[in-house]
Amino acid sequence: MTESLTTRLVVTGRARRDGIPAHRIREPLLRRIVLRSPVYLALIGASVLAVVPFLWMVIASTHTTSDLFVTPLPLLPGGEFWQNLGRLQASIGFGQVMLNSVLVAVVYTVFSSIVSIMCGYGLATYRFRGRGILLGAILVTMMIPMQVLLVPLFQMMANAGWIDSYQALIVPFLANAFGIFLMRQGFLDFPVTLIEAARIDGANELRTFYRIVLPVARPQIAALIIYTFISQWNAFIWPLLMLNSEDRYTVPVALNTMIGLSHVDYSGLMLGSLLATLPLFVLFLVFQKQFVAGLLGGAVKG
Repeated sequence: MTESLTTRLVVTGRARRDGIPAHRIREPLLRRIVLRSPVYLALIGASVLAVVPFLWMVIASTHTTSDLFVTPLPLLPGGEFWQNLGRLQASIGFGQVMLNSVLVAVVYTVFSSIVSIMCGYGLATYRFRGRGILLGAILVTMMIPMQVLLVPLFQMMANAGWIDSYQALIVPFLANAFGIFLMRQGFLDFPVTLIEAARIDGANELRTFYRIVLPVARPQIAALIIYTFISQWNAFIWPLLMLNSEDRYTVPVALNTMIGLSHVDYSGLMLGSLLATLPLFVLFLVFQKQFVAGLLGGAVKG
């Protein structure tokens, strides 16, 4: 960028010295702006469409449910935030529910990430017979709908005595096919010569993996952590089947109990949904740079 700016200043100075009018110098810049304006307008429109639902969620969470059905709709925040928060806490114990979701999501993210990282590293680095078949079998599991697995998984959890327990939410999905594939693709770009040099120097496999491979793979690991945490945080069908005690509910399951046959507390739902998205925003802001770098890690070669 510095070289481009310097080159532009030099060219502009020469043009002015040679007597070229200033409007002739600005023509390429104006032409680029005109040609790119449809793209900018499309991006602005898409951004507005993406932000409007969140703005409405913020506004709706500060009004009563009856205020959300008046004409015209409220366009500014109201003064019912604390009342809605107190009602939300009284109806579903939202504080405990958030702690439950954080516990399940964090534990699952830690152990599932470890499994995905180690499996991806093994599939990318080691050469053994049947490696391609094993990778293909892992990828095939991504094509199986979750609805097909509900009945056999439920029977397995019942036989193990894990109904209404957190281990039933965590253990069956530790080996995540997408996470393994993501880490495998990231480790494919790692120079094998560095691993071989570490082995020649006497480093064992665990030290080589921890001291040499992991620091380089931080962008892919950040992307894996974000994906894994979000998938577990938003899980609904499986926790709904497994959890029976209200004090063990996660956020999606607890919010679902607020939808009754004759009455729906929309303002409470909006507030609960708003508070439930805050950990995801914080997680993405913390790992934003690493997340983008991890997704684009294998896009450019050379």
